[in-house]
Amino acid sequence: MLGIFDSHAHYDDTAFDEDRDILLSGMKDSGIDYIVNISASMDTLYKTLEIVKKYPYVYGSAGVHPSECGELTENDIDIIKNVCSDKKIVAVGEIGLDYHYPEPARDIQKKWFERQLDVASERDMPVVIHSREAAEDTMDILKNYNDRLRKNNRGVIHCFSYSPEMAFQYIDMGYNIGIGGVLTFSNAKKLKKVVREIPLEKIVIETDCPYLAPTPHRGERNDSTFLPYVIKAIAELKNITEEKVIEVTAENASRMYGIEV
Repeated sequence: MLGIFDSHAHYDDTAFDEDRDILLSGMKDSGIDYIVNISASMDTLYKTLEIVKKYPYVYGSAGVHPSECGELTENDIDIIKNVCSDKKIVAVGEIGLDYHYPEPARDIQKKWFERQLDVASERDMPVVIHSREAAEDTMDILKNYNDRLRKNNRGVIHCFSYSPEMAFQYIDMGYNIGIGGVLTFSNAKKLKKVVREIPLEKIVIETDCPYLAPTPHRGERNDSTFLPYVIKAIAELKNITEEKVIEVTAENASRMYGIEV
Protein backbone atom coordinates (compact mmCIF):
# COMPACT_ATOMS: atom_id res chain seq x y z
CA MET A 1 0.00 0.00 0.00
CA LEU A 2 1.11 3.54 -0.73
CA GLY A 3 2.26 5.60 2.22
CA ILE A 4 1.49 9.25 2.84
CA PHE A 5 1.86 11.63 -0.12
CA ASP A 6 2.52 15.27 0.78
CA SER A 7 1.31 17.03 -2.35
CA HIS A 8 2.48 20.54 -1.41
CA ALA A 9 5.55 21.43 0.65
CA HIS A 10 8.22 24.16 0.73
CA TYR A 11 11.39 22.46 1.96
CA ASP A 12 13.41 25.11 0.13
CA ASP A 13 12.32 27.57 2.86
CA THR A 14 15.01 28.99 5.15
CA ALA A 15 13.07 27.54 8.11
CA PHE A 16 14.63 24.18 7.14
CA ASP A 17 18.21 25.37 6.63
CA GLU A 18 19.54 23.82 9.84
CA ASP A 19 18.06 20.32 9.51
CA ARG A 20 16.73 19.91 5.96
CA ASP A 21 18.85 16.88 5.13
CA ILE A 22 18.16 15.08 8.41
CA LEU A 23 14.42 15.72 8.06
CA LEU A 24 14.10 14.68 4.41
CA SER A 25 16.37 11.67 4.80
CA GLY A 26 14.09 10.32 7.54
CA MET A 27 10.76 10.75 5.75
CA LYS A 28 10.44 7.14 4.61
CA ASP A 29 10.89 5.97 8.21
CA SER A 30 8.01 8.28 9.19
CA GLY A 31 5.65 6.76 6.60
CA ILE A 32 5.98 9.59 4.07
CA ASP A 33 6.46 7.98 0.65
CA TYR A 34 6.31 11.01 -1.67
CA ILE A 35 6.63 14.79 -1.44
CA VAL A 36 6.17 17.48 -4.07
CA ASN A 37 8.20 20.59 -3.30
CA ILE A 38 6.39 23.62 -4.67
CA SER A 39 8.37 26.60 -5.91
CA ALA A 40 7.02 30.08 -5.17
CA SER A 41 9.67 32.38 -6.66
CA MET A 42 12.56 32.21 -9.09
CA ASP A 43 14.99 31.71 -6.19
CA THR A 44 12.99 28.83 -4.74
CA LEU A 45 12.66 27.32 -8.20
CA TYR A 46 16.44 26.81 -8.30
CA LYS A 47 16.44 25.48 -4.73
CA THR A 48 13.63 23.09 -5.62
CA LEU A 49 15.72 21.71 -8.49
CA GLU A 50 18.58 21.03 -6.05
CA ILE A 51 16.27 19.23 -3.62
CA VAL A 52 14.54 17.00 -6.18
CA LYS A 53 17.88 15.89 -7.61
CA LYS A 54 19.06 14.82 -4.13
CA TYR A 55 16.02 12.84 -2.95
CA PRO A 56 14.43 10.22 -5.26
CA TYR A 57 11.01 10.46 -3.58
CA VAL A 58 10.81 14.27 -3.77
CA TYR A 59 9.40 15.87 -6.92
CA GLY A 60 8.93 19.55 -7.69
CA SER A 61 6.95 22.24 -9.45
CA ALA A 62 7.98 25.33 -11.39
CA GLY A 63 6.16 28.60 -10.90
CA VAL A 64 5.93 31.93 -9.12
CA HIS A 65 3.43 32.74 -6.36
CA PRO A 66 1.21 35.80 -6.96
CA SER A 67 2.81 37.67 -4.05
CA GLU A 68 6.22 37.22 -5.71
CA CYS A 69 5.25 38.08 -9.29
CA GLY A 70 5.87 41.84 -9.21
CA GLU A 71 9.37 41.52 -10.68
CA LEU A 72 8.65 38.70 -13.14
CA THR A 73 9.85 39.05 -16.74
CA GLU A 74 9.27 37.18 -19.98
CA ASN A 75 12.78 35.78 -19.59
CA ASP A 76 11.65 34.23 -16.29
CA ILE A 77 8.69 32.66 -18.09
CA ASP A 78 11.13 31.11 -20.57
CA ILE A 79 13.18 29.72 -17.67
CA ILE A 80 10.06 28.22 -16.05
CA LYS A 81 9.11 26.68 -19.38
CA ASN A 82 12.55 25.13 -19.79
CA VAL A 83 12.63 23.81 -16.22
CA CYS A 84 9.30 22.06 -16.89
CA SER A 85 11.15 19.67 -19.21
CA ASP A 86 13.00 18.20 -16.20
CA LYS A 87 11.55 14.75 -15.45
CA LYS A 88 11.37 15.53 -11.71
CA ILE A 89 9.26 18.67 -12.30
CA VAL A 90 5.64 17.55 -12.35
CA ALA A 91 3.50 20.72 -12.26
CA VAL A 92 3.35 24.45 -12.90
CA GLY A 93 2.86 26.30 -9.64
CA GLU A 94 2.34 27.77 -7.19
CA ILE A 95 0.48 30.28 -9.35
CA GLY A 96 -2.72 32.25 -8.96
CA LEU A 97 -4.10 35.34 -7.24
CA ASP A 98 -3.73 36.73 -3.72
CA TYR A 99 -5.72 39.86 -2.90
CA HIS A 100 -5.00 39.86 0.84
CA TYR A 101 -2.38 42.58 0.41
CA PRO A 102 -2.51 45.52 -2.04
CA GLU A 103 0.75 44.60 -3.80
CA PRO A 104 1.45 43.40 -6.42
CA ALA A 105 -1.41 45.16 -8.18
CA ARG A 106 -4.26 42.91 -9.28
CA ASP A 107 -3.69 43.50 -12.99
CA ILE A 108 -0.03 42.48 -12.58
CA GLN A 109 -1.06 39.31 -10.73
CA LYS A 110 -3.59 38.43 -13.43
CA LYS A 111 -1.04 38.99 -16.22
CA TRP A 112 1.54 36.60 -14.76
CA PHE A 113 -1.08 34.09 -13.64
CA GLU A 114 -2.23 33.85 -17.26
CA ARG A 115 1.32 33.68 -18.64
CA GLN A 116 2.10 30.75 -16.34
CA LEU A 117 -1.15 29.07 -17.34
CA ASP A 118 0.13 29.45 -20.92
CA VAL A 119 3.22 27.47 -19.88
CA ALA A 120 1.07 24.73 -18.33
CA SER A 121 -1.02 24.57 -21.49
CA GLU A 122 2.04 24.37 -23.72
CA ARG A 123 3.71 21.72 -21.58
CA ASP A 124 0.47 19.81 -20.86
CA MET A 125 1.14 19.89 -17.12
CA PRO A 126 -1.14 20.14 -14.09
CA VAL A 127 -1.31 23.43 -12.19
CA VAL A 128 -1.03 24.21 -8.48
CA ILE A 129 -3.40 27.11 -7.84
CA HIS A 130 -3.11 29.62 -5.01
CA SER A 131 -6.27 31.68 -4.48
CA ARG A 132 -6.73 33.93 -1.46
CA GLU A 133 -9.60 36.39 -1.22
CA ALA A 134 -9.82 36.21 -5.02
CA ALA A 135 -12.56 33.64 -5.61
CA GLU A 136 -14.35 35.27 -8.53
CA ASP A 137 -11.30 36.32 -10.55
CA THR A 138 -9.57 32.96 -10.04
CA MET A 139 -12.64 31.09 -11.21
CA ASP A 140 -13.13 33.36 -14.23
CA ILE A 141 -9.53 32.97 -15.40
CA LEU A 142 -9.48 29.20 -14.91
CA LYS A 143 -12.78 28.86 -16.78
CA ASN A 144 -11.25 30.79 -19.67
CA TYR A 145 -8.29 28.41 -19.73
CA ASN A 146 -10.15 25.20 -19.03
CA ASP A 147 -10.20 23.88 -22.59
CA ARG A 148 -6.47 24.56 -22.96
CA LEU A 149 -5.29 22.90 -19.76
CA ARG A 150 -4.51 19.25 -19.17
CA LYS A 151 -7.69 17.26 -19.64
CA ASN A 152 -9.50 15.44 -16.77
CA ASN A 153 -6.80 16.07 -14.17
CA ARG A 154 -6.02 19.75 -14.39
CA GLY A 155 -4.34 20.13 -11.00
CA VAL A 156 -5.23 21.31 -7.53
CA ILE A 157 -6.82 24.26 -5.79
CA HIS A 158 -4.26 24.46 -3.00
CA CYS A 159 -5.20 25.27 0.62
CA PHE A 160 -8.87 25.43 -0.37
CA SER A 161 -10.73 28.17 1.53
CA TYR A 162 -14.00 28.69 -0.32
CA SER A 163 -17.49 27.17 -0.19
CA PRO A 164 -18.58 23.57 -0.85
CA GLU A 165 -20.45 24.85 -3.90
CA MET A 166 -17.26 26.31 -5.35
CA ALA A 167 -15.37 23.12 -4.50
CA PHE A 168 -17.85 21.15 -6.62
CA GLN A 169 -17.45 23.67 -9.46
CA TYR A 170 -13.70 23.07 -9.46
CA ILE A 171 -14.16 19.31 -9.24
CA ASP A 172 -16.46 19.45 -12.26
CA MET A 173 -13.73 21.36 -14.10
CA GLY A 174 -11.22 18.59 -13.38
CA TYR A 175 -9.43 19.92 -10.30
CA ASN A 176 -8.55 18.29 -7.00
CA ILE A 177 -9.01 20.04 -3.67
CA GLY A 178 -5.95 20.53 -1.45
CA ILE A 179 -6.56 19.93 2.26
CA GLY A 180 -4.02 20.63 4.99
CA GLY A 181 -3.57 21.61 8.60
CA VAL A 182 -6.32 24.26 8.58
CA LEU A 183 -8.83 21.40 8.65
CA THR A 184 -7.81 20.66 12.26
CA PHE A 185 -8.44 24.22 13.47
CA SER A 186 -11.51 24.65 15.68
CA ASN A 187 -12.81 27.56 13.57
CA ALA A 188 -12.55 25.72 10.21
CA LYS A 189 -16.29 24.96 10.01
CA LYS A 190 -16.61 25.77 6.29
CA LEU A 191 -13.64 23.60 5.35
CA LYS A 192 -14.94 20.71 7.45
CA LYS A 193 -18.21 20.97 5.51
CA VAL A 194 -16.27 20.87 2.22
CA VAL A 195 -14.40 17.71 3.27
CA ARG A 196 -17.62 16.01 4.41
CA GLU A 197 -19.37 16.70 1.12
CA ILE A 198 -16.79 16.25 -1.65
CA PRO A 199 -15.58 12.80 -2.80
CA LEU A 200 -12.42 11.44 -1.19
CA GLU A 201 -11.27 10.67 -4.76
CA LYS A 202 -10.90 14.43 -5.35
CA ILE A 203 -8.89 15.26 -2.20
CA VAL A 204 -5.12 15.55 -1.98
CA ILE A 205 -3.40 16.19 1.34
CA GLU A 206 -0.72 18.82 1.81
CA THR A 207 1.34 20.52 4.48
CA ASP A 208 2.26 23.87 2.88
CA CYS A 209 5.18 23.50 5.29
CA PRO A 210 6.73 25.29 7.05
CA TYR A 211 3.34 27.02 7.34
CA LEU A 212 -0.09 25.99 8.67
CA ALA A 213 0.90 23.28 11.14
CA PRO A 214 -2.14 21.31 12.32
CA THR A 215 -3.52 21.29 15.85
CA PRO A 216 -1.91 20.40 18.32
CA HIS A 217 1.19 21.92 16.68
CA ARG A 218 -0.47 25.12 15.47
CA GLY A 219 2.06 27.96 15.39
CA GLU A 220 5.05 25.62 15.14
CA ARG A 221 7.12 24.89 12.05
CA ASN A 222 5.13 22.42 9.97
CA ASP A 223 6.55 19.39 8.17
CA SER A 224 5.27 16.24 6.45
CA THR A 225 5.42 14.14 9.64
CA PHE A 226 2.45 16.16 10.97
CA LEU A 227 0.15 14.94 8.17
CA PRO A 228 -1.34 12.11 10.30
CA TYR A 229 -3.32 14.81 12.15
CA VAL A 230 -4.90 15.91 8.86
CA ILE A 231 -5.51 12.29 7.85
CA LYS A 232 -7.23 11.59 11.18
CA ALA A 233 -9.48 14.64 10.75
CA ILE A 234 -10.52 13.58 7.23
CA ALA A 235 -11.19 10.01 8.40
CA GLU A 236 -13.42 11.23 11.23
CA LEU A 237 -15.36 13.64 9.02
CA LYS A 238 -15.98 10.98 6.37
CA ASN A 239 -16.41 8.07 8.82
CA ILE A 240 -13.74 5.94 7.14
CA THR A 241 -10.38 4.49 8.22
CA GLU A 242 -7.19 6.50 8.25
CA GLU A 243 -5.63 3.80 6.05
CA LYS A 244 -8.29 4.48 3.42
CA VAL A 245 -7.54 8.20 3.52
CA ILE A 246 -3.81 7.58 3.10
CA GLU A 247 -4.30 5.15 0.22
CA VAL A 248 -6.84 7.14 -1.80
CA THR A 249 -5.22 10.58 -1.35
CA ALA A 250 -1.83 9.13 -2.37
CA GLU A 251 -3.38 7.60 -5.47
CA ASN A 252 -5.06 10.93 -6.24
CA ALA A 253 -1.80 12.88 -5.94
CA SER A 254 0.26 10.39 -7.94
CA ARG A 255 -2.34 10.39 -10.71
CA MET A 256 -2.61 14.19 -10.69
CA TYR A 257 1.14 14.68 -10.95
CA GLY A 258 1.72 11.76 -13.30
CA ILE A 259 4.15 10.07 -10.90
CA GLU A 260 4.45 6.30 -11.30
CA VAL A 261 4.39 4.78 -7.82
